[in-house]
Amino acid sequence: MRPSNRTPDQMRPVTIERNVVRYAEGSCLISFGDTKVLCTASLEEKTPPWLRGSGKGWVTAEYAMLPRATHERTRREVNSGKPSGRTQEIQRLIGRSLRAVTNLPAIGERQITLDCDVLQADGGTRTASITGAWVALHDCFSWMQERSIISVNPLREHIAAISCGIYKGTPVLDLDYAEDSNAQTDSNFVITGSGGLVEIQGTAEGAPFSEEEFLELLKLAKSGVSQLVDLQKKAIAG
Repeated sequence: MRPSNRTPDQMRPVTIERNVVRYAEGSCLISFGDTKVLCTASLEEKTPPWLRGSGKGWVTAEYAMLPRATHERTRREVNSGKPSGRTQEIQRLIGRSLRAVTNLPAIGERQITLDCDVLQADGGTRTASITGAWVALHDCFSWMQERSIISVNPLREHIAAISCGIYKGTPVLDLDYAEDSNAQTDSNFVITGSGGLVEIQGTAEGAPFSEEEFLELLKLAKSGVSQLVDLQKKAIAG
């Protein structure tokens, strides 16, 4: 049995609460169990310099772990002068993932920044960020449509992310911190609503994992993302 008493294919309870930040064009608070991430989408009437005159927009992301998101206080990265390598890697992953399902020319020469701030961490902060950022981005685009800034929603489809791993010899879905810190294999899957693979991150912590084990992790991930997409659909319909 897993530390959380879940079955191998069982996710933690997931909740999505929209419109939690008054001033952001789109926002949501997403929870994967005890992991809680605040996602906001902010519209700017400009693009990065390399896109000026292209007629195309841009979607980017920033990620941060608040000081008491973990058991002990961590120093704010702004005080060290630059984000850590882990932070940079995660925020680039979030940006790539959302751009993969966005029609950038439909935005016009504008930029949307997705801020993903981890309020509480218990494993899966990057996967929760991607899943919640999609909802915030959707609501930002809806806000733009309501004001005739754009004529159609540039999102082509849903995208969500989930972690999978091998814990005590068993492939399991949606690792919490207790499992993540002791897993033999730790993987993150970013998958579209139609089942397209956007990114896979997988690492063997002790011994290599087999192709059969990888396929079992992929099967679990597709099941988990399907559930997350259903929750996204319910959230934006509410």
